[in-house]
Amino acid sequence: MKYILVTGGVISGIGKGIIASSIGTILKSCGLRVTAIKIDPYINIDAGTFSPYEHGEVFVLNDGGEVDLDLGNYERFLDINLYKDNNITTGKIYHHVIKKERRGDYLGKTVQVVPHITDAIQEWVMNQSKVPVDGNPEEPQICVIEASIQPALRSLGGTIGDIEGMPFVEAFRQFQFKAKRENFYNIHVSLVPQPSATGEQKTKPTQNSVRALRGLGLSPDLIMCRSSTPIEMAVKEKISMFCHVKPEQVMCIHDVSSTYRVPVLLEQQGIVKHFKERLDLPVGDSSSGLLLQWGNMADRYERLQKTCSIVLVGKYTKLRDCYASVFKALEHSALAVNHKLNLMYIDSIDLEQDTNAQDPVRFHEAWQKLCTADGILVPGGFGLRGTLGKMQAISWARTKKIPFLGVCLGMQLAVIEFARNCLDMKDANSTEFEPSTPIPLVIDMPEHNPGELGGTMRLGLRKTVFKTQNSVLRKLYGDVPFIEERHRHRYEVNPSMISHFEQKDLAFVGQDVDGNRMEVIELANHPYFVGVQFHPEFSSRPMKPSPPYLGLLLAATGNLHAYLQQMGLPPPSGENIDKSDDGFAGSRMAELEIS
Repeated sequence: MKYILVTGGVISGIGKGIIASSIGTILKSCGLRVTAIKIDPYINIDAGTFSPYEHGEVFVLNDGGEVDLDLGNYERFLDINLYKDNNITTGKIYHHVIKKERRGDYLGKTVQVVPHITDAIQEWVMNQSKVPVDGNPEEPQICVIEASIQPALRSLGGTIGDIEGMPFVEAFRQFQFKAKRENFYNIHVSLVPQPSATGEQKTKPTQNSVRALRGLGLSPDLIMCRSSTPIEMAVKEKISMFCHVKPEQVMCIHDVSSTYRVPVLLEQQGIVKHFKERLDLPVGDSSSGLLLQWGNMADRYERLQKTCSIVLVGKYTKLRDCYASVFKALEHSALAVNHKLNLMYIDSIDLEQDTNAQDPVRFHEAWQKLCTADGILVPGGFGLRGTLGKMQAISWARTKKIPFLGVCLGMQLAVIEFARNCLDMKDANSTEFEPSTPIPLVIDMPEHNPGELGGTMRLGLRKTVFKTQNSVLRKLYGDVPFIEERHRHRYEVNPSMISHFEQKDLAFVGQDVDGNRMEVIELANHPYFVGVQFHPEFSSRPMKPSPPYLGLLLAATGNLHAYLQQMGLPPPSGENIDKSDDGFAGSRMAELEIS
């Protein structure tokens, strides 16, 4: 087993996750089996109870693990399915060690950070790195480990840095000798700032970061310099001299138009040859056709001329990472239909009349975005705030026949909106928002424990069975009888009330295997009005877009029926035939070309 540790310096948020994912993609393109581990030093057991504004979205895995969004990057880039134990937190490690202590496994010894915590970290990494993640029963050959730890910089005021991460630093200091040099590789990602006042690329932050890392016992084998523009050769040579590495061990990742370009950028700088020599890998000096596909995707992305505008009506729109997987799923689908994505964010509360009274400019700007969008998306969320605005957006999509996709809470609100405006159930509501509602249209599930939030939802991969062949979503999935997608929710549509809807053209076309839980809704006589209880964005891949999101982009660009016909699938009956882009029906879909 070969281990590649990716650490960060200077500041967080400079792209360690994308770089780690890109390294894995390059190694996979060389024919190697790759897995990934993310280390987060926070005390939380997992990411399930985080506010989206703290760490961005909570990414859900097949096994129900609620993890850091970087694991989503690994899955999308490498096309693998990770497990909750691929996300190591300080909380998990301490919980594991304390349970062993309570069982008496340490035989009366004093339990300390060194050696017990550090040993537990090393054992966890070694055990989890052996778990297959790509459908191949053989163990992975390479484990890419991204550690969210910053080397502490000493100053007169004390220690500035990541205190929680120090046990992990010490664990890997020991681990590099346990694994042996030919099996352990350290990549340090550091920022090279370029102040606008001078335009000069500054190396001192990187020098200090590498010096601090060396002081902790870890020496980088490769320094990845993040910068806004390509690193000049003189700057690279300066970093090489002061950080005690060869010039070829300093690589640059500058800002690019698309993350699809990052693996190609690394490969062009000879990283495959470097890995081969340093880790004695059984590969050639260059990667295979898989990376060529990434290069083609990047080229196509930069050549796109047409634009499709999608409006996302949500609660956490101030930070894009709150909807990271949603954005990626839309981006994958937009690329598949040969359009650039123009994603507009609307805080749902801005669509409500209270905002009109308090800030009419913001209210009208929000409605202007909604009215000009080619498609409308209402993603998942929790809580009452902004739900009225979301339902107004849903009503607009339904009545104006704008393509619409509702995910999780978005589906539940679509059902409530339809009940209130089409079934005259004015008091219909969710027990999440109104526990004593006279018409409980959305109810909590048996799994829900009101006294405990962590891990009490319906989580992970679940089967959804289509109840009819006359379903647009079934067609988009390839006309299969059932699908498996990832869930994360505490509430569900009340199954005792669905008969009222199906008389009025809102059909529950997908249910769980027992037929008790409503998973998919579709509205007849509408270009595309779909709601799903699951989160299909977590399974989207750059070369395999998520079908519900692909359907939204196809409908928003007027290409849905042409696509279904091209795939040899008849469009569902009772649907309006949408218009197609000029020449589309006779051409092959980009999605088919890259699959």
